[in-house]
Order: sequence, then structure tokens, then C-alpha cells
Amino acid sequence: MADSSKTERATPRRRQKAREKGQIARSRELMSSLAVGAAVVAIASQPLAFLGQWRGLARQWLDGAATGDFAARPELVLAGGSRMLGTVAPVIGLSWMAAMVGALAQGGLVFAPSALQPNLSRMSPATRLGQLFSLPSLGRLLKSLLPGTAIAILAGSVLCRDWAQIERLPRFGAAHFAAFLSGHLFEIAWKSTLVLLVWSGVDYLIERQKLESDLRMSRQDLMDEYKETEGHPTVKGRIRRLRRQVLRKRMLDDTKKATAVITNPSEFAVALEYRPEMAAPVVVAKGRNLLAQQIKQVARWQGIPLVENPPLAHALYRAVEVGQSIPPKLYAVVAAVLAAIYRAQQRAGGGQTRPSR
Repeated sequence: MADSSKTERATPRRRQKAREKGQIARSRELMSSLAVGAAVVAIASQPLAFLGQWRGLARQWLDGAATGDFAARPELVLAGGSRMLGTVAPVIGLSWMAAMVGALAQGGLVFAPSALQPNLSRMSPATRLGQLFSLPSLGRLLKSLLPGTAIAILAGSVLCRDWAQIERLPRFGAAHFAAFLSGHLFEIAWKSTLVLLVWSGVDYLIERQKLESDLRMSRQDLMDEYKETEGHPTVKGRIRRLRRQVLRKRMLDDTKKATAVITNPSEFAVALEYRPEMAAPVVVAKGRNLLAQQIKQVARWQGIPLVENPPLAHALYRAVEVGQSIPPKLYAVVAAVLAAIYRAQQRAGGGQTRPSR
């Protein structure tokens, strides 16, 4: 019975993992049908030549058995076997190629090392008996009986259709009998091949639907897969916290080289660095609330001027990232602030300013 909780379609990752285990939609009946169809086409393409080869081979073997040549010359048996192999090899090769094309068309080339690993449960007689008398085994038996029954009905209908001719066959010679038999065998063969191809197409759709049902996932499966691919939310949260801590420590260290700290006064704090060789002042640290208080504390310990300018602090915090220069539209305001700081430092320190360091 299907699990009612598995209501979601399989993700690409689940399909890939199933493919690596050899779980693909593949119908063996389709490969068999293509192989049989290829053999019928190969034989029908040159029926006279094929029958002539077999007739000559049968005559040679019967003559050899009657005259005793096979007993005296064993190499004649090998020669006959080689000739038989040369006759059937093209048909077998074409059938094998058709079966391979059918296999590749259903799922491509799949190599699943996990399916080759030894499994003792597969060799257990109890397990094999349980599989033999199970619902899947019964389903496979019915799948085999359906096309077989259709072919038997088809062959019976052909014989019933020409039953009058079959009754008159004893009146004709062997050549007429052989032509009649070969013609009807070929008719039954190609019609049976069509039946097998149609049934194998239906079987492939059944196998594909079964695979889709087996690969369905529950919402919990989707969450577990997301955790495996994207990382556990707890771990990701811890990584984000560690990154923030490292970034805060770096900004507090960079605050020590700031020229001034613009405050809001308590909510925002933006540390600016400017030296004469710079094209424009650079934001080396910024923060709000607790981080803003820490930046201001470092500035006090380092003797860096704190300038209370709420509009400028808010604009710098929103518009400029750490490590970037201030935008041109703020040049005039920041220049006025820095100029005021330089003048105050010159008056207090006798002409020595912080940017000269």
C-alpha cells in the first residue's frame, strides 16, 4: 500500500540518487520485443537465402551421418557448426543491437556499483520463496500471460481463417507446403511482434508510473533533503553569528585608525578615516545601538573626536558600506565637519592634527 504521507513529487536530487542505485523506468519487454522484431526483419529481408543456407546445412549433416563421415572426420562437425554460426550470427547481432537501442532509449547508460554489491538475503531460499509467492511476482506472471494469450489468439485466428487451405495441403507437393508454412509463419511472426511492441509500450508506462510512485516524498523528506543540501538551520545560524562577531571585532579594530566618529547621538555611529593622500573619506566602521556604543567607547579610549550630527550619521549609515568612500553629495558636509575638527585640534595641540599621522 502506498504511503499516504508521500504526496510530493521527487526532487532532482532524489532522482539522481535513485539513478545511481539503478532505479530507472525500464521495460524488459520492450527490449525483447525489439530483439524479436529485428530478427523477424533480418530473416524476412532474405528469406530464400536464409532457407537455402539451412537446407544445405541440413543436407550436409544428414549425408555425413548416413555415410559415417562425421565419425571418421570430426572436423566436419566443427565446419558444420561454424557454418551454422555464420548463418545465425547476423540475426543475433542485429537483435542484440536492437535490444541495446531499446535499453539506452529508456534511460541511457546506467552504471550502479551499489547494485553489484553482494547481498546474502538475495541468496536465501526463504526470501526467494517469499518473492515467488508475492503480489509483485503474481503481477509479473499476469504481465507475461497477457501478451502470450494475445499471440495465441492471433495465431489461432490465422489458422482458422485459412483452415480450408490447410485441409487441402496433402494434395499438393512439398514445395507448396513449404511456401504455405513459411508465409503463415512470417505473418504470425510480424503480427506477434506488433502485439509485443504495443504491450511493451504499455508496460513501460506502467513501470514509469510505478517508479514515480516509489520516488514520491513526504514533506519531512523534503525538509531533510534541504537540510542536507543547504545546511541545518541551527548550524547556519551559528555560522552567521560567528561571522557577525568577526566583523564586529574587525570594525572595532579599524575604528582605532579613524579620524572622526559621527553619532546620532545614541542610535548610530559611523567611523570615518581621512588622510591627505585619499580621494575621499572612507567609512571604516559603522553600527547601531550596542555596536554604536562600542564604537564610541573605542573612540573615547583612542582620543578620536565624536561629532554629534544625526542627519549626517543617518545618511552615512544608510548609504555607505564599510570600506567604501562617502558619496560625492556628502563631500561638503563631511568636509565641513573635518575642517572644524582640524581647527579645534590645531588650537588645542599647537598646529598638530591627527591626519598628519
